[in-house]
Amino acid sequence: MSDPAPAFPSATVLLLRDLPRFEVLMVRRHRQIEFASGALVFPGGKLEESDRDAGWARHVAGGEGLSDIERALRICAVREAFEESGILLVGRGPEAAEAVEARAAAGREEVAAGRVGFREFVAELGLKLDLSAMTPFAHWITPSPMRKRFDTRFYLSAAPPDQVAACDGCETVDAEWVPPAEALRLGEAGERTIVFPTRLNLRLLAASTSITEALASAASRPVQPITPEVTRIDGHDMVSIPETAAYGIVPPERL
Repeated sequence: MSDPAPAFPSATVLLLRDLPRFEVLMVRRHRQIEFASGALVFPGGKLEESDRDAGWARHVAGGEGLSDIERALRICAVREAFEESGILLVGRGPEAAEAVEARAAAGREEVAAGRVGFREFVAELGLKLDLSAMTPFAHWITPSPMRKRFDTRFYLSAAPPDQVAACDGCETVDAEWVPPAEALRLGEAGERTIVFPTRLNLRLLAASTSITEALASAASRPVQPITPEVTRIDGHDMVSIPETAAYGIVPPERL
């Protein structure tokens, strides 16, 4: 039996807003992307070596007390959200909003293409990433039988009220604000493709009715790593999670 594929460190952020109602930002992945093609997901992706750069210390706020890997994962989540949605989690206020608006469109394309480093871009804006605005929400690890695996941290954050989300047209083809319960309904109706971890995290988020409630709920419970188990039942590969996880009793379902 071969060794399992490595699980790539990854991060994603659930960007939230209360107006006009409690909603989360989701993006639809391009159908030519290998992983979760066409699925409705939260912005996120793999950790890059540049996210670990010690030089970030001068360009982040709220990173005190974080381990090196935790800081890097939060930077990764912010970078991926910027590349895929155009929203940048930096300090709030008119100066920050104006700086982001003036450079966001061109900047995200340059960063995504690797022509400009994300840290250099943030430094050019004269702003700092707000790592304290991110609350740990979940931690999922792709089960070992899967060919492509990720070790993913999920964070919650209130979206800056003065920034507009838009898909990048490359990895994502649509960006939409949607109430968590409505996203679940769309998935159940077959109108959207929503993969297992995303669906369960939407269920957990749907238990809240506001940003304040969602952040307080996430902060009140420990985040434990969840590695789904894949078993063969009646000729089908079925996936399940421990009943001790924060998601309650979840019946096994087909991969």
